[in-house]
Amino acid sequence: MEKSYFEELNNTIKNEYLKQMEDYAIKNGVPIIQKEGLDCLLMMVKLKDVKRVLEIGTAIGYSASCMALISDNIYVDTIERDKKMYDEALVNIKNLGLQDRINVIYADALELDINELKSDYDLIFIDAAKSQYIKFFEKYEKKLKKGGIVFSDNLLFHGLIENRTGKESRNLSQMLKKIEAFNEWLAKNEAYDTTFLRLGDGIAISIKK
Repeated sequence: MEKSYFEELNNTIKNEYLKQMEDYAIKNGVPIIQKEGLDCLLMMVKLKDVKRVLEIGTAIGYSASCMALISDNIYVDTIERDKKMYDEALVNIKNLGLQDRINVIYADALELDINELKSDYDLIFIDAAKSQYIKFFEKYEKKLKKGGIVFSDNLLFHGLIENRTGKESRNLSQMLKKIEAFNEWLAKNEAYDTTFLRLGDGIAISIKK
């Protein structure tokens, strides 16, 4: 995939192994955060001096690794329910030497006992089942520190939230309605200051008051 002008300038990912992970994800249809969204996420981690991260949706460990590589003081708990993705993430994280700072939890995030998470977090990154975003948010915000960030990805869902054709399948249409419902719910959530940005596949940055 050809990079945009700004992507070339940003050149965020310099680690060769991360570049291999990115290529693998593209070739194999593994959902990882798009470049613009990743650039924004990593900048938020730096600006807020984030130390503890909770990620919902590990996939192959790409975004967790990108965050952990910013600083030796960053620790990530990340939850993945797909066994194949979980196993691949473990291999990638070990190959990057990050196994002591990235804890991959094999579980369904909606079923995980929140008490298993031993710390509170500076940032929660939601990038899992799109139809469950409200449930993820409501469940895990209890572990977010005051002033902490919830970073939500895929809120435009390949542009379909704004540009529906009317020919979407029933399942896709229902998913789009749930994403739209999350966006509207989040915009009205007075416990957070939220900004929606047209970056990557659509993101929201929500700061806990």
